[in-house]
Amino acid sequence: METGSPHDTGSAATGRRAVADGDEPVWIALPPGLLRMRRLLLVVWLGLLTLATALVPGLLAGPVWAAFALLPLALLLWGWVLLERNWRSWRYAERADDLLISRGVLWREQTVVPYGRMQLVEVTSGPVERHFGLASVQLHTAAAATDATIPGLDPAEAERLRDRLTELGEARSAGL
Repeated sequence: METGSPHDTGSAATGRRAVADGDEPVWIALPPGLLRMRRLLLVVWLGLLTLATALVPGLLAGPVWAAFALLPLALLLWGWVLLERNWRSWRYAERADDLLISRGVLWREQTVVPYGRMQLVEVTSGPVERHFGLASVQLHTAAAATDATIPGLDPAEAERLRDRLTELGEARSAGL
């Protein structure tokens, strides 16, 4: 069902968002800014935890206890690798009748959102996301279990996707 690798982004000049022949999805990967943002947050939070874990026991119980700071440091290194694996697993594809969202490393999850079932398409961007030039698209459907989010998009792509999904949703729901 999939074509190419999960990181194929296609080309804007050749119809990056076009539906492939035979209704095969053209997968679009998330931009690397999302990975950079998540890694920075990981370093900030686990860096502070490492510092606190080294200072508090080191000052109160002696320098030997400061070795506990290696635990959050190891967690930081492990998280660094896992964040990239998670980021690489996210992708989405626009097809003729629905939007596909695929994610997950150990447990792969693929969400299919029919355009005619979309009730609301939101673009959100918190302060950290705005700093990194990112936005998220959230899709709301009649069934709460099928709400889906595509995080870490470029704001222009998020707005384009919102407008396109809204247009397709209105066109498809008019026929219901």
